[in-house]
Amino acid sequence: MTLISVINEVCDIVSLDRFDSVYGSNDPNAQTMVALAQEAGEEISRRGDWQRMLKQHVVLALPLSLPADYQRLTPGGAIRTATGSFFRPITNSSQWAVIAAAAPAQPYFFIRDNQIHLSPASAGVGAVIDYVARNWVLGDPFEERDTLKADDDRPLFAERLLTKGILWRWKRQKGLPYDDSLAEFEAELIQEINADRGAS
Repeated sequence: MTLISVINEVCDIVSLDRFDSVYGSNDPNAQTMVALAQEAGEEISRRGDWQRMLKQHVVLALPLSLPADYQRLTPGGAIRTATGSFFRPITNSSQWAVIAAAAPAQPYFFIRDNQIHLSPASAGVGAVIDYVARNWVLGDPFEERDTLKADDDRPLFAERLLTKGILWRWKRQKGLPYDDSLAEFEAELIQEINADRGAS
């Protein structure tokens, strides 16, 4: 499904006329739907580690600037050496100063100023970083980005989540009861996250 088909599906549910085009439209309802789609898509993309948004990056030099599409590291062992040992995270700059000076046998990583620092440096070159990209929109031709820009844009997760995410937001904005729609969205989100992980 595309952005226009998702929004038209919501229109069918809330008794609005379908749109021929929504992106760039002057129609206030179309503009609202696109804004709600962007908001819903951003939330959905952050709440799951969607397979189509998982990326890898190989370290060639240190420190490594975070990839342009970086959102967050994947949970549990996101950085590993070329030989398969995991880097352990350090989240405190004082601890990192001690670790970096000691160059321990156990590899560690620290993220600061949009850069990943690895210690010991000798274990860093060739390391693999697994991360979740922030780009959740698939444009044409195969352009991944984090912003809706066209009627034929597609999400990189199950489209029905976007439909349900727009629907409850629309109802809330219009002052209509939306608790049931929100509950359906939440239940569907959990189901889709599990299905995407192969857990259902």
